Amino acid sequence: MLIDCDTCAVRGPACGDCVVTVLLGAPPAGVGVELDGAEQAAIAVLAGSGLVPPLRLVPVDPLRETGETTQRATG
Repeated sequence: MLIDCDTCAVRGPACGDCVVTVLLGAPPAGVGVELDGAEQAAIAVLAGSGLVPPLRLVPVDPLRETGETTQRATG
């Protein structure tokens, strides 16, 4: 899992309560954080126990940013 804070829709307001900031500090612009499966599982356990906040990443929807819409296929 690649966590890219530059593409997070709630960057700023939610950073203080995000596991990335709590454990690593705010990463510099343009730098992502790579977590493998074991690290993701460990963070999930810690967050589930209330020891750290959960990941607050909300990826920006590029279609919403540009105002484009998509049509769903019906079938």
